[in-house]
Amino acid sequence: MQLPMAPKDLTFAVTRNENAKTPEEREQILANPGFGQFFTDHMVDICWSEWGGWHRPRVQPYGPISIDPAASVLHYAQEIFEGLKAYRWADGSIRTFRPEANAARLQRSAARLALPELPTAHFIDSLKQLIQADADWVPSAPETSLYLRPFMFAKEAFLGVRAAKKVNYYVIASPAGAYFTGGIQPLEIWLSTQYTRAGHGGMGAAKTGGNYAASLVAQQEAAANDCQQVLFLDAQEGKYLEELGGMNVVLVTRDSKLITPESDSILEGITLDSLLQLGRDRGYTTEQRRVSIDEVREGVASGEIVEAFACGTAAVVTPIGVLRNADLRIDFPVPAEPVSLSLREELTGIQYGRVEDRHGWTVRLDAED
Repeated sequence: MQLPMAPKDLTFAVTRNENAKTPEEREQILANPGFGQFFTDHMVDICWSEWGGWHRPRVQPYGPISIDPAASVLHYAQEIFEGLKAYRWADGSIRTFRPEANAARLQRSAARLALPELPTAHFIDSLKQLIQADADWVPSAPETSLYLRPFMFAKEAFLGVRAAKKVNYYVIASPAGAYFTGGIQPLEIWLSTQYTRAGHGGMGAAKTGGNYAASLVAQQEAAANDCQQVLFLDAQEGKYLEELGGMNVVLVTRDSKLITPESDSILEGITLDSLLQLGRDRGYTTEQRRVSIDEVREGVASGEIVEAFACGTAAVVTPIGVLRNADLRIDFPVPAEPVSLSLREELTGIQYGRVEDRHGWTVRLDAED
């Protein structure tokens, strides 16, 4: 796809890591990386200030970040992040998936958190710069990838409730193994009625750490009840579906509709948006609207809802088997040929270069297209 040219006013200084992992150490990690446990040898760092704008872009050795104890992020939580993956294709090239959409979402998050908006070209160039330094960290085994984590936080040292005037943007990377090592199994999900993730007019649509912190106690409640994930309802009425702790929800109907909850407190999912497009390509009707828990219960009972699944960057797509709490249990149908897994196969096929990219979603990171 055609992307904005990298800005000419940012020239990255590159400092190689003299203590980088040896090829043998790296291969040992890549043989079983898990998720988010190991990190590559380098990271990207770009500074921003109110008076200087974006400046001093660097690729430097991965390591601790030094911040003042009075740094604004530690006291007022001005922080946002993104998540996307780099994929090793069969021809050895390294690609990512819809990075311009991640850049746009980071910009929306920044606007909500009163942080500076990083231009799309800067964002994509930062990914390319890191891949150029750490290309050997992109694994080639089936269904593996290099997870990229861009993030930004307020670094100015002061105590006072206002937007920070000094901010830093970073990109780190972590090799990721196959998410489902024992096969894809339907999730059992806890329906939270005690906790909400975000409220109307709040930060729910921003990808900020506070939203994830708000989900942790509910996730603990889910685990205590032998559920793998938690589903939140809206904060105002407590009856409309929102999202899981880190994934979006999709319902499949017998008349070929894909329905997903809509709210200003739901994070817009890039994986979700892509799956809905692939569904439309197949002739499915897609609806993004308010969905009540009563509609779900009645739809499953009547046979109108024939399948449900969750989706996000890490797992891509996971079928939902059960939604329950102390007062409710909904057993979703699990079809012999689930639409969810068919869509997953097509989407991952595009990401890994096995399926034609009809929408121009993939972008090469190790060289210019």
